[in-house]
Amino acid sequence: MTIAAFGLNCSLKSGDAPSSTQKMLDAVLAALARHDVRTDSARVADFDVRPGVTADEGDGDQWPELRRRIMDAQILVLATPIWLGHPSSLAQRVLERLDAILGEVDDDGVYPTFGKVAFAAVVGNEDGAHFVHSQLYQGLADVGFTLPAAASPYWVGEAMGSTDFKDLDRIPDNVADGIRTIAGNAAHLARLLAERPYPKPKG
Repeated sequence: MTIAAFGLNCSLKSGDAPSSTQKMLDAVLAALARHDVRTDSARVADFDVRPGVTADEGDGDQWPELRRRIMDAQILVLATPIWLGHPSSLAQRVLERLDAILGEVDDDGVYPTFGKVAFAAVVGNEDGAHFVHSQLYQGLADVGFTLPAAASPYWVGEAMGSTDFKDLDRIPDNVADGIRTIAGNAAHLARLLAERPYPKPKG
């Protein structure tokens, strides 16, 4: 079964600007592709994503296009840099816009995201990757995504250092191993959920 993954780069950099977050996301998507997963990605900074918590804030809001691509995929990869110890403001905005899903739960208690897998990928030049993951994962779980087993991929450079992930000649072995593991588990879990969806809640 061929499944699809969509990656959202929440870097503050737009267009083709060199991005450590994009390098990490590309590595994750390449690992997913090795499991017969079709991949695609976008930079949130390239879209006019309006503030709000609805599916469409109108007046030129481009979130509906990104949301469609999220909903068309079985796997979401949310990639963010660390800024001042937190996910980027664009990653936070993605979570805020995904909040609209809570208003779309059907009468049986089924979320439109049930059966979809999500995980995060984080880069930065300071400590805090685990904290950033915890913030993203709580939000993703709250709106119905399923999280695969294993530590999510991240890279943090030396505190107060000047080397970015994009400047590395090669991805460190431990990071590459983590990417391979989470990609395999995410692909496996997405296929299981596609074949055997969650049952409707009893009550």
